[in-house]
Amino acid sequence: MKAVVYNGPKDVSVDTLDDPKIEKPTDVIIRVTTTNICGSDLHMYEGRTSFEKGRVFGHENLGEVIEVGAAVDRIKKGDRVCMPFNVGCGFCENCERGLTGFCLTTNPGTAGAAYGFAEMGPWQGGQAELMRVPYADFNCLKLPEDAKEKEDDYVMLSDIFPTGWHGVELSGFQPGESIAIYGAGPVGLMAAHSAQIRGAAQIFVVDSHDDRLKLAEAMGAISIDMRKGDPAQQILDATGGLGTDRGVEAVGYQCCDRHGKERSHYTMNCLVKSTKATGGIGVVGVFIPNDPKAPDDLQKEGKIAFDFGSFWFKGQKIGTGQCNVKHYNRRLMNLIEHGRANPAQIISHRLPLDQAPDAYKHFDARDDGWTKVVLKPTA
Repeated sequence: MKAVVYNGPKDVSVDTLDDPKIEKPTDVIIRVTTTNICGSDLHMYEGRTSFEKGRVFGHENLGEVIEVGAAVDRIKKGDRVCMPFNVGCGFCENCERGLTGFCLTTNPGTAGAAYGFAEMGPWQGGQAELMRVPYADFNCLKLPEDAKEKEDDYVMLSDIFPTGWHGVELSGFQPGESIAIYGAGPVGLMAAHSAQIRGAAQIFVVDSHDDRLKLAEAMGAISIDMRKGDPAQQILDATGGLGTDRGVEAVGYQCCDRHGKERSHYTMNCLVKSTKATGGIGVVGVFIPNDPKAPDDLQKEGKIAFDFGSFWFKGQKIGTGQCNVKHYNRRLMNLIEHGRANPAQIISHRLPLDQAPDAYKHFDARDDGWTKVVLKPTA
């Protein structure tokens, strides 16, 4: 099969690898029909993680089941399925509690596993023609009859739509409240879409890229261009000095200030400033325990210079962590099926797998118009 392989920082290629095989009777093999490049792939692409050379990228995957292990009961050959980026077993303590992002079985010694991701287990990614899915009855979301027609919507159930929804959920959001979302990348835009669906009174989206801010406005959000001044102050000015009820961090540890300088604490401290006293903040941008190539010493140790005094004095709350995709994906699938959600609206490029190396370059450079890339291995 062909697959997108990591060769080192900013160096990926489409190589021919051995086809995956059924290794346990609970496995299935998927012919991948759509797989996405995610913003969190860029941390690995840039060499900021311990991702091993020779690994296959890709944790946002959808496809058709072509081979089924002997112990798989629910999933059948020919089913069109979407896989959560979390690899869960379904039977450990955390999976039983619905915390599939923190499975205790699929990445021994660590809570949590994912396809094609640094330090998240041995699972190969799906930016390939084929992929193996373990514990398939648990991990595969079988899609409705319109799966092919709405494939570009349903593939977003693998990660960014549930993750955006999770960010809003972690913030403690209630219908009729206001919310500020820092970051108009794919997850931030999905958080805005989620907040709109859930009945937000006001949605502010902060970014420094015109194309992304334009998409946020098309979703009904108020755009905050951080190049024009302190984004938290802009939000305070727009709300009569009150700030928003809720906030979402959708950038992560490589966030930059309004001058384009990487400062890992910047968005978190802006959120403390722009969120009301007793308000809530959901953090779904990726923060990691260590970052040896970071520009400052604190960040190298996975720490940030956080305004804890202001946070404590304002009585705010923070929810963090990877999204437990299975907690949301079936209900979000229903929203797509019945026309209430349209996550595919953020897609800018649909490309064959062979164009992945060039797509990574453009997406990593934040080139204008490269907001979300989906790859089509069968094209």
